[in-house]
Amino acid sequence: MFKNLFFVLTTKKMKTIIQCCVSASATRVCGPLPFTNYPCNTILATSSPSSSTTRRPFSLSLISTTFSAFIFSLSPPSSSSSPTPSSSSKFPLSKFFEIPDSGGVKALDLLDGSGEVPSDGDQVAIHYYGRLGAKQGWRFDSTYDHKDDNGDPNPFVFVLGSGKVIAGIDVAVRSMKVGGIRRVIIPPSLGYQNTSQEPIPPNFFDRQRLFTTIFNPTRRANGEGSTLGTVIFDIELVSVRHQ
Repeated sequence: MFKNLFFVLTTKKMKTIIQCCVSASATRVCGPLPFTNYPCNTILATSSPSSSTTRRPFSLSLISTTFSAFIFSLSPPSSSSSPTPSSSSKFPLSKFFEIPDSGGVKALDLLDGSGEVPSDGDQVAIHYYGRLGAKQGWRFDSTYDHKDDNGDPNPFVFVLGSGKVIAGIDVAVRSMKVGGIRRVIIPPSLGYQNTSQEPIPPNFFDRQRLFTTIFNPTRRANGEGSTLGTVIFDIELVSVRHQ
């Protein structure tokens, strides 16, 4: 039998109640979850070793959206290439660390992985939530919106170090272990430099909004480039395949 637990997450703009029904074998989480466009879905994660596919969307989506309730009232940590955090931040920025030799990518490990670490030339598969540092953390894309014929989310696959994706994602994934989940704050210099870099939102209107925000010539001329170009990704490293 399930036992009902209720958690209340409060930000300046909203109050969200998360209902968790807990038993010895499963956890069911009912929304609405903050900062998503999803309705009140039910996500089931069992403790069976064969249920890794089921647990994966549970882990990233629940961890990402729950942490977002606390962090997405803030801007990225201050540096020469990123804006100053909002005074309303509920999450300690001291928990973030700068990835060595990354050029300024800040990371927060939400879940440590236990698998192998990829190398340049490996084919990696990730799930992600992508958000802007501007526009109150607007979520512009998620692999959980990319479904296959069976309705299951498709991970994003690329070759590490190939230059296919924005440099900040390469940097973040290179030091992760399979199964790990990491939030990264990517400065403009390692974010989108043009409209052909991936990951690209498949939805036309999301894609237009993303690029017109980042490459807005008027606001960039006014010195807002560091705010507009900062992107935040929650990344789960799903698998590594050696080429």
